[in-house]
Amino acid sequence: MPLTVLDANISSFDSVFEKFRAEAPKNKANLILFLADKDPATSLSWCPDCVRAEPVIYKKLEAAPGDVALLRAYVGDRPTWRTPQHPWRVDSRFKITGVPTLVRWENDAVKGRLEDYEAHVEKKIDTLVSGN
Repeated sequence: MPLTVLDANISSFDSVFEKFRAEAPKNKANLILFLADKDPATSLSWCPDCVRAEPVIYKKLEAAPGDVALLRAYVGDRPTWRTPQHPWRVDSRFKITGVPTLVRWENDAVKGRLEDYEAHVEKKIDTLVSGN
């Protein structure tokens, strides 16, 4: 099953998101994964929940039937993310409160989400991807 992955950060998100939205109708599932940046010194995410969830999410998406698009939206370093006025915390479309957050994007709106504490649960990922 083809998995298409797009990457964006805060500054590139709007242009990448437009491409993601334009291609959404042709995919079985369209997902956005909000996650922490990797520390340049260690190449590891500063977010332990992201470290735990990412490999599980990728494994499940690669095994999913049909075309799946994944937009990885990197929230920045820890101080940037902790800012109450972070763009994705205050964006009415997303209202992100923790990372990682995996959302299903359907008909130009969020149709389901897995928050940080559950984003690594395989059955919940399957349910989100299938739209049930």
